[in-house]
Amino acid sequence: VSSLMNMPVQPNIAIVGRNAFAHSSGIHQDGVLKNTETYEIIDPREVGIDDNSIVLTARSGRAALKHHLVALGVELSQEKLDKVYEKFLKLADNKKDINDDDILVLAGADRNQNHRIKMDYLQVTSGIGVRSVASLGLNVSGEKFEAAASGNGPVDAAIKALKQIIKRQMTLKEFTIQAISKGSDDVGKVHMQVEYNNQIYYGFGANTDIVAASVEAYIDCINKFK
Repeated sequence: VSSLMNMPVQPNIAIVGRNAFAHSSGIHQDGVLKNTETYEIIDPREVGIDDNSIVLTARSGRAALKHHLVALGVELSQEKLDKVYEKFLKLADNKKDINDDDILVLAGADRNQNHRIKMDYLQVTSGIGVRSVASLGLNVSGEKFEAAASGNGPVDAAIKALKQIIKRQMTLKEFTIQAISKGSDDVGKVHMQVEYNNQIYYGFGANTDIVAASVEAYIDCINKFK
């Protein structure tokens, strides 16, 4: 109905809005992480939402912070987690939106450190009435790979080229684009969720080119595969 009417579902709508399954309070987050039925009377997938979400705020507890860190591929001892949590609370008191990069910085992790896959170059051709074509170069553990693919739009073409190099059974579950500011030449942020081996991995990319940011986010997910 939403697609046919061209009316996106508002996040704060009960049951079908994304915020209906978003948890920001510490006690709620801890309960949901232990057992989703604690605060969710139905499975979000029954109403078309892939999964619930744990929103990091100043009210979040250690369990929520640890959950996000593990999703980003960072595992800490309890002592280290306690120290990071103290710094997290100070940041959350002054910043409403806590993103993946903020968490990695707090944990002392480098997003690009030891990443097995890196993008060397990306070239995309697109237009009205023609299929988009993307050429992609990747550095995989020091070895160079190249691929080209066409797709239904530049992002689709670029991801298809990526999948020609990284041949794994992975599925894009969620794709979100966010402008950091209002100018047309400003940096755009892309958040992705990719499913691999029945596990969801989260990725992030930022670039003035939204197609490049999308590829960076997908690569970020792949680099976390276990």
